[in-house]
Amino acid sequence: MENVPEVKLGLVAVSRDCFPIELSEKRRDMLFSECEKRKLPVTKIKTIIENEKDVLQAFREIADSNVNALVIYLGNFGPEGPSTMLAEMFGGPCMLAAAAEESGKDLFQGRGDAYCGLLSASYNAGLRSIYPYIPEYPVGMADEVAGMISDFIPVVRVLLGMGNLKIFSFGPRPFDFLTCHAPIKPLYDLGIEIMENSELDLYELYRKSEDHPDIPKVEEEMAKELGGGNKMPGILSKLARYEIVLKEFMENNLGASEFGIFANKCWPAFEAAFGFVPCFVNSRFAARGIPIACEADMYGALSEYMLTCATNFPATLLDINNTVPYDMYKESGDAVRNYRPHELFMGFHCGNTASCLLNNPTMKYQLIMHRLMEPDKDPDITRGTLEGTIKAGDTTLFRFQSTVEGELKAYVATGEVLNINPKTFGGTGVFAIQEMDRFYRHVLLEHNFPHHTGVGFQHAGKTLFAVCQMLGVETFFNQPAGMLYPTENPFK
Repeated sequence: MENVPEVKLGLVAVSRDCFPIELSEKRRDMLFSECEKRKLPVTKIKTIIENEKDVLQAFREIADSNVNALVIYLGNFGPEGPSTMLAEMFGGPCMLAAAAEESGKDLFQGRGDAYCGLLSASYNAGLRSIYPYIPEYPVGMADEVAGMISDFIPVVRVLLGMGNLKIFSFGPRPFDFLTCHAPIKPLYDLGIEIMENSELDLYELYRKSEDHPDIPKVEEEMAKELGGGNKMPGILSKLARYEIVLKEFMENNLGASEFGIFANKCWPAFEAAFGFVPCFVNSRFAARGIPIACEADMYGALSEYMLTCATNFPATLLDINNTVPYDMYKESGDAVRNYRPHELFMGFHCGNTASCLLNNPTMKYQLIMHRLMEPDKDPDITRGTLEGTIKAGDTTLFRFQSTVEGELKAYVATGEVLNINPKTFGGTGVFAIQEMDRFYRHVLLEHNFPHHTGVGFQHAGKTLFAVCQMLGVETFFNQPAGMLYPTENPFK
């Protein structure tokens, strides 16, 4: 993935002065050795922090090491003030973890009491209004803490990506899709830059690119990617030209930001002016880690990007679209597994899902747009979608959103895409989420979430829930049977 951060962790041990510093040093070295075995991107910070002067020395060492996240490790009780002072000075993602006692044979000189010290460190973090990542059970042996650090890495990737991100938007927010839009002030509060542009700006760039020398090369790449699915080769030169325009625009306008994503209005005026639908280009950008959300959906693009960073794998944006007919459910046999009919739905979009995520990806035309824009003739300006059945496997639904009052909230649900033919058009799959019917009613509808959802192709709920907690964002999930939502009718 070319548009996601590279994580570089610094491992810093702390020691309270009334405990042996050698205990923290030994336990840090054991932990670092476990991280090396797992090939985790960890740099050992030599300074062990006992006091404020050590904080300054460690901070200089951290700066020289070019790390972008910290693991603050309590090898013994640790000094709560200096420990959290370092986290505050660093300002980036930090994790707190503590060493467990190794043996009942050494609980005099070898007892570290880090289990106790972590409570003090957590309290002091609250005094400083900092929100470190704390694993579900943050105390363990060296190999266990190394596993916690492994879980921290995708959390860091998401946070660093968001903190160095610019969202480019082309076109006004469509009247018929106001559900996808929300106040943008919370995005600025997160440190995300926004650059909104007119569709005319984009069209002018496209108009001037007619003779761009890279068009044949990109067209050839597109044809190779499509292979036997290249059913409309006549549209590829226009799509290649459009891809080049977006790529160069992003490169020329990132400015102080490191990463970029798009939220572009894509119909109906787009097709009349440009002469194609942009879906296949959107899918190719998504495959490289640069989501392009349609309908100028900034929060949708951000949700898709957060999934991309969490999984280090392409994600997509789909409509939570339609129910699975009962006859399809019955005829699918064992493919529906143990899911109830109401736990299934179809996820759909015109054709923005990367080809690596589809069975038999094929270039087609957008049926709904064709019905609207050129109903009595062969497809022309509605060509450009990438259609296919979404591959079966693990999935995560995720939406990061602002309310109309400017309050951030999110949901995350994990499940799977089933190996069932959706028997319809577009980039479509049959999704199964446990208790989806209740989740749909008491989260999606009740909390006014839009129909667009970010879709990842691994289980990333653990990572994204942790990210939202660190950002102070209320996060909903698909509650299991027997766990009622606050407004759920217990007598139903």
